[in-house]
Amino acid sequence: MGATEYWYALHTKPYKERLTADYLHQQRLEVYLPLVQVNPVNPRAARERPYFPGYLFTKVNARAIEFSALRWVPGIRGLVQFGGEPAIVPDSLLSELRRRLMRIRAAGGQVFYGLAPGDQVKIVDGPFAEYEAIFDLRLNGTDRVRVLLQLLNGRSIPVELSAAQIQRIKRR
Repeated sequence: MGATEYWYALHTKPYKERLTADYLHQQRLEVYLPLVQVNPVNPRAARERPYFPGYLFTKVNARAIEFSALRWVPGIRGLVQFGGEPAIVPDSLLSELRRRLMRIRAAGGQVFYGLAPGDQVKIVDGPFAEYEAIFDLRLNGTDRVRVLLQLLNGRSIPVELSAAQIQRIKRR
């Protein structure tokens, strides 16, 4: 009978996703750490962050690996389980996740994903912090955006900002 491999989700310690993924790669295991492009305020901060902080995926043959051995991998808290059984992650779910992350990357990062002209945003940094505005457009080739700031007299003025300075407002 052939060796059947399945994807499993691993729960990592905080900020240890990359360390754990690197270790598992060195052990010749297939690993998927979904990373998303972000536009941080701090220029020294990471430009890619885990899409699911504290989790990554590994593909293993359940018969060939002792799941209890995964507890000793640096940075791992444990294997995601349901009812005491390791939870198999369907290939289709990971394929869809990869497609979604490609769309986010094509949109210029997580700040831009799902933003469309006319969406309401909140300015979270800079001289206009705490003001609400309307997202107008992403400026080509940069991580800058143009928003329309509403004035008291009903007029709106265009303001150019770093994408990291805005946050989409989720309406209920």
